Amino acid sequence: MPSRVVDYLVRAVSTLGVQHIFGVDGANIEDLYDALFDAPDDVAGIVAKHEFSAATMADGYARSTGGLGVVAATSGGGAMNLVAGLAESYASRVPVLALVGQPPTALEGNGAFQDSSGLAGTIDAARMFGAITQYCARVDSAADLPDKLSRAVDAARRGGPAVLLLPKDVQQSAIGDIPPFRSAPPTHRRDESGLARVRAALTAARTVGKIVLIVGDQVARDDARAELARLARTLDASVGVAPDAKDTYDNADPAFCGVAGSMGHPELSAALRAATLCLIVGTPMPITARTGLDELLAGCTVAHIGVAAPYLSAIHATSTDLARDLAELADEFTEGVEESSHPYPPHALTSLRVPESTGPGLRYRELVETIEALLPEGTDVFADAGNTGAAVVHHLRVPRGGRFVVALGMGGMGYAFGAAIGSAFARHRGPSGIRRTVVVAGDGAFYMHGMELHTAIEHQLPVIFIVLNNNAHAMCVTREQLYYQDRYSFNRFRPAQLGAGIDAMFPELSAYSVRTTAELAIALGRCVESEGPAFISIDVDPDEVPPFIPFLATLEKKP
Repeated sequence: MPSRVVDYLVRAVSTLGVQHIFGVDGANIEDLYDALFDAPDDVAGIVAKHEFSAATMADGYARSTGGLGVVAATSGGGAMNLVAGLAESYASRVPVLALVGQPPTALEGNGAFQDSSGLAGTIDAARMFGAITQYCARVDSAADLPDKLSRAVDAARRGGPAVLLLPKDVQQSAIGDIPPFRSAPPTHRRDESGLARVRAALTAARTVGKIVLIVGDQVARDDARAELARLARTLDASVGVAPDAKDTYDNADPAFCGVAGSMGHPELSAALRAATLCLIVGTPMPITARTGLDELLAGCTVAHIGVAAPYLSAIHATSTDLARDLAELADEFTEGVEESSHPYPPHALTSLRVPESTGPGLRYRELVETIEALLPEGTDVFADAGNTGAAVVHHLRVPRGGRFVVALGMGGMGYAFGAAIGSAFARHRGPSGIRRTVVVAGDGAFYMHGMELHTAIEHQLPVIFIVLNNNAHAMCVTREQLYYQDRYSFNRFRPAQLGAGIDAMFPELSAYSVRTTAELAIALGRCVESEGPAFISIDVDPDEVPPFIPFLATLEKKP
């Protein structure tokens, strides 16, 4: 049959090196799935349970591959359900391409079902998506597609989602003699003057004092971990990481000072007090990475290198390729420096002191440390929002070679379920066999998007879902207690037996309910040894305060 617009799109996705298109089918996107059926085996269509999760799958796929994630959705509610997921990608600068079906052009403005053309008083999808994307365009004809697709890909590669709105009749139309899609290689901006200023600041600081690095997740996106580690060694620097960048530096390295910001460690604050210069790499230092550090950063010279300018005053150099620019900085300072590991041994980080919890279930620290001890090297960890995420960010040392992702752009609950699945499609085969992915989320997040567990089962992905069950939106419970005198709670749930429920729903799945660290160790050990998905429910206390500095500071002020 003649080649159609949808066939061209699928071939283009393959050319871009993308092997999975995530989405939910529907009448105005079904032709794309028809094209996927006839496409070579190098591109697969993955149907999620909800478009938000499909968008987070594409987001997680992009974060783990360093490339592009692709999501597809139909018109109407399907398109609307993408918004929260794409907003996370926009806020976190993750390259995602969304292919969104629309009603046939002849029906737009004429009462079409799910019309979002902006005509005759309908919702305007182009304006809506335009606010949360780097690029959004309607494809009005087959001839428009190559140019608009190229613009969309280029925009996404600069950091953030791009959307193509595709009317059904345009999807079905013949593509004609248009040449195959060829994407230009990514381009990188070179900020020579900014880099020179950063280099001069580092040179001056080395002669008089200590340098501290605070590292963000652009290091992971640019695959610049090795270059960062070499720069840290040549500068003899202490290293802290933003909460969403724990995998950018070896957590067991003696120079590691823990996490910055609202879930941070005292060791980093101590290092900054003694520092002459702080070099911030690959993070604009939002409030989650900056809480408690503003005064310390004001007391030393601050330099910054990254794609996004920082939120604080700093000597700034724009870098769209940290692997290249960090390597050059390391070369600059290597002369006369012995490239070896630090002579002093690794040290234990000091955990934030939280009030003693007397309620039922396990405590955050003990369960996270139990999980950490059993994760093999190379394991990827996806943490969800809330008290659970704070505990994981603060307490977990990321396994060597593994990714660590927590969505702090929009902080949408349930993000980790889809994102981990998207990542697992790309990374489930590691150098030494199966690479496992672990989701750690609360029961509130599970109720929102946890049924993507079904998708992992369907494709037999090695994802271990660990749900901390406290029968509550626990962070909201904590806020009720701290800020509203604990007079009421809207956020406690009727108790549910999640492990038993999942075990009954999916008899073939390894599902466990644990109430002690011994039971957790046994269950997780079995999950790690299995090849497919698994589920663990852990009873925890909804009243335990997590290691989250804003909460702890409020408690200190209370009489």
